[in-house]
Amino acid sequence: MGVTLAGTKLQKLFNWRVIFRDISFDVSQGQTLLVTGRNGSGKSTLVKIISGVLTPTSGKVTVAAEGYGGDDARADLVGLVSPYLQMYDEFSARENIQYALAIRGRRVDGGWIDDLLAQVGLFERRNDAVRTYSSGMKQRVKYAFALVHRPPVLLLDEPTANLDSEGITVVRDIMARQRSEGILVVATNDLSDIDHYDLRVDLNVKS
Repeated sequence: MGVTLAGTKLQKLFNWRVIFRDISFDVSQGQTLLVTGRNGSGKSTLVKIISGVLTPTSGKVTVAAEGYGGDDARADLVGLVSPYLQMYDEFSARENIQYALAIRGRRVDGGWIDDLLAQVGLFERRNDAVRTYSSGMKQRVKYAFALVHRPPVLLLDEPTANLDSEGITVVRDIMARQRSEGILVVATNDLSDIDHYDLRVDLNVKS
């Protein structure tokens, strides 16, 4: 599946304060977009706009792939991992993923969910309530959830937050695989999070 991701003259204002303006980028399958900037510069805001969670004040994001069309396709094309995403503590990892899929009207084979939980090192704990997980384990669940619909575009906001060395290894494997199969977008100030990128958007640079 050939996939492309483009942002054109994106601007975001909150209460008339300019967060960023005139942000443009264009990446395609096999490429990585790096988003950097000091705290408060709008990295998470830009990631939310790319994912469709927020709308820009002006400008446009386009995600396109063969067989998909229209703005509604973005939910199928994009997966998002971020520290601010919340889960239900009383549900297990497996139940959280199944419930979120049900809300979106999607069906995924249960074996694939188990495979993903195994990839992130949570298979043995898949039926335990999330409230019993460490912060790093909760972060790993978010990776399984983001990947469950096999998105060609993966957005990672602070990708190694709350992770130990084992978790960081898991995430770097996921990032390498995503780079080879689709588009990877990484928002971070820690350049040790990423060993390769094709295009960088630095929100410290004012247009």
